[in-house]
Amino acid sequence: MNNNCLILAFEDYAEPAKRLAGFIDCPFALVDVHHFPDGESRLRLPVALPQKVMLCRSLNAPNDKLVELVLAAAHLRKQGVEQRILIAPYLCYMRQDKAFHPGEVVSQQIIGHLLANYFDGAITVDAHLHRVHHLHDALPMNTAINLTATRPMARFLEQRNLRPVLIGPDSESEQWVSSIAQHEDLDYCIARKERLGDKQVVVHLPDCNVKGRDVVLVDDVASTGRTLEAAARQLEDASPASLSVMVTHALFVDDALQRLHDVGVENIWSCDSIPHPSNQIHLDELLGKALLEVLTR
Repeated sequence: MNNNCLILAFEDYAEPAKRLAGFIDCPFALVDVHHFPDGESRLRLPVALPQKVMLCRSLNAPNDKLVELVLAAAHLRKQGVEQRILIAPYLCYMRQDKAFHPGEVVSQQIIGHLLANYFDGAITVDAHLHRVHHLHDALPMNTAINLTATRPMARFLEQRNLRPVLIGPDSESEQWVSSIAQHEDLDYCIARKERLGDKQVVVHLPDCNVKGRDVVLVDDVASTGRTLEAAARQLEDASPASLSVMVTHALFVDDALQRLHDVGVENIWSCDSIPHPSNQIHLDELLGKALLEVLTR
């Protein structure tokens, strides 16, 4: 075991972090967090710290997590840890990369600079970037790595002996759908989305014959699930043999899962970038290989 490094995780991401520590053969420890009645947090970290520490936390529900993350990273720096790396499989506040209306706060720049002030490097998965195409532009730090989960997702389908038609529910999904399809030489097509409001979308399916075939709807992030629901609804009359959903980041807020099942979705699979009951695809190998490269530089 490499005792020159430490995987340090919060309880909400403990199991995936343990798998990551096992993959890179590195010690593992939990941050001890106590919440006071007024909402403040008291953190306790291991006393003996190596020179390389990786803090693991998926940053969904970020407003509850960022302060604790900064407290832990600041303590590591104060204790003389030379290399502090953030492993955040889901990275928050990446969407707002410009002010769309007067007075809007560009949160991507603010959170990116906040994290860069406390970490030397960061590794994430399928960050939701738009006009900023390189993670380093959002996270100005020595090492900023944005991995894609398409190979583990393709391997998951292969292990289940599935050769489905992949459908992306909108143009933004094409980069992930085409990459998964390429790994396993699968058929795919991309739908067109029309947004009518915060909770109302219309999906227009392309001319893609799916009758009698397994179909998997693929996207990077599922939050409300409205886009996937609209796509699944359009597929009801196309008579697929089965209909499943596969996403990198499973937020699925409120009744999203029930609404997807109600329109005929049989299986919902996600990566463990965000702990969720739908997690089927582990990312420890993907993250571990990238992390090993960083640690040996």
